[in-house]
Amino acid sequence: MRDVIFVSLENWDDIWRRNQFVCAELARRHPQMRILFVGWPRNVSHALRHGRLKRLLRRATYSVPGVANITVTHPWKLLPDSLPGGRAVNAWLFRQHVRGVSLQLGFDRPVLWLNPHSAVHMAGRMGEAAVIYDVTDDWTSFSHSPRVTELTRRQDAELCAKADAVIVCSQRLLDMKREMAKSVHLIPNGVDAGHYSEVLHGTGPLPEAAAQWIKPVYGYTGSVHPDRVDVELVREFAQRVKGTVVLLGPDMLPPQAKARLALPNVVIFGPVPYAQVPAYMRAFDVCIVPHRMSAFTESLNPIKLWEYLAAGKPIVSTDVAGFRDYPKLVRLARTADELVAAAHAALAEAGIAEGESLAAQRQAIARENSWQQRVDEIERVIEECLIRRGQTPGTAILKDVVHAG
Repeated sequence: MRDVIFVSLENWDDIWRRNQFVCAELARRHPQMRILFVGWPRNVSHALRHGRLKRLLRRATYSVPGVANITVTHPWKLLPDSLPGGRAVNAWLFRQHVRGVSLQLGFDRPVLWLNPHSAVHMAGRMGEAAVIYDVTDDWTSFSHSPRVTELTRRQDAELCAKADAVIVCSQRLLDMKREMAKSVHLIPNGVDAGHYSEVLHGTGPLPEAAAQWIKPVYGYTGSVHPDRVDVELVREFAQRVKGTVVLLGPDMLPPQAKARLALPNVVIFGPVPYAQVPAYMRAFDVCIVPHRMSAFTESLNPIKLWEYLAAGKPIVSTDVAGFRDYPKLVRLARTADELVAAAHAALAEAGIAEGESLAAQRQAIARENSWQQRVDEIERVIEECLIRRGQTPGTAILKDVVHAG
């Protein structure tokens, strides 16, 4: 494997998502390969506007603890993207920073992995051996202003056309990109099933906060964002069930949405480090997915699907992509009435013999969808791209394009 410049939509932090799982597995199986993980830029204009200048003083480049061959870096972002020419200046600064760190690491014709559509300006300008565009969400269906939506459409279409391969995580994204890309591959998310082995049969004390949740506990893990979570559905569900509804994950709700969920039995807990998630899930009686049913959620392949399956506990979900693929293992609902009925049926699962069988089936499915298998598929895609380009090691070095702009 060649070295990789991995431009991510998320930072490298304790809340693990697809990008970290992929990079960690690549780094584990190829100790000599180096990965430059490019996180969020250091946003000068945003820091000035919000009085958060201390954030600009944080280290720009550092190694991931315990993983010597992954380096994380944060380029500069000087101007608001809404300003005329601001995006061009920011893109130039971004490229220059990444090139500089790449040179320091000694990269030679790396693979350029682009997760954000806004990174299209990098394609063909980093001395890369191949360009991979990994699409994990349909951002063209996200709640944006018309101006941002149109920009997103243009950047996405351009990057689909430029990339040597486009990787998507869901069937809807595959259908959308099939005619836009030279080569498109469906590689869903995965799971480290062993990480969740304690959820079903773990012993010992629960985390202090989780021990206080009144039973039964209906738990959700993942981003709590109004484009994903149906706030009104959660509100109605919580008003009609006994016990506690827990939303565990990054809280991105606007104040008015949080006000709607200010109920005695709703806990918006916030993010929990990946290492601790199984301990909190042990408190769940039912894993819930109150997602909105929309074009955006139809594009998802939620990591929580595989994590819930690995946990083995009963699952109740709205009728959304991924979860509907397992109707024998997931109870589906389209209305609040159906969601409440499904939750009550899920609770009853614990008291019947079939419950153990369903739990075992869920865990078996999870084991068949590991991150190791997903990275096997990713490596095959990269190899095909390099072969098509006729790339061999040592054909060029990154410093040849330092001044290419």
